[in-house]
Amino acid sequence: MVGPQEQSGGGAQYSVENTLSHLRVLDGTPAPATTPLTLEDLYRQHRMRLVRLALLLVDEPATAEDVVQEAFTGLHRNWGGLRDAQAALGYLRTAVVNGSRSVLRRRKTARDYTPPHAVNARSAESLAMLTAEHQAVVAALGQLPPRQREVLVLRYYGDLSEAEIAEATGISKGTVKSTASRALDALQKIMAGR
Repeated sequence: MVGPQEQSGGGAQYSVENTLSHLRVLDGTPAPATTPLTLEDLYRQHRMRLVRLALLLVDEPATAEDVVQEAFTGLHRNWGGLRDAQAALGYLRTAVVNGSRSVLRRRKTARDYTPPHAVNARSAESLAMLTAEHQAVVAALGQLPPRQREVLVLRYYGDLSEAEIAEATGISKGTVKSTASRALDALQKIMAGR
């Protein structure tokens, strides 16, 4: 049995990192391309991982699918303007983050006009795939401010470096680092309060 002192230490941070890393491992990492990538290759190799990334940010499977579809549509429109095909994955990640932000902004605006008893819950299917510990971490992620959630999801689930997160979110590397630290502290407090 873990006592409250042990639980409030680094346990929550480890649990968050462990859970998001575990989800990343379950997804697997696509093999690096040996030939020039096509849009079809990108779609086949990265679509589901991007959907899961969006799902962690927006909490609704159908909305996550829509965000990723919009990202691929935007990539198709801008394919000729890419500096190289390898930049396409970065474009897609950034588009998914920005699309998720737009969804959350619209959702917040809509929430201002709905009764306070309306609940935004995860789907039963997505929760059934997670253990109780994973469910607690994912639920705690939902209580973080959007930027903190984005940074943690991109870092631990997306396995992106600070520089890649900064590029995808449009913030500086220093802000990424401090946001991640604050987010882990906030998650630790949320997890300790459960």
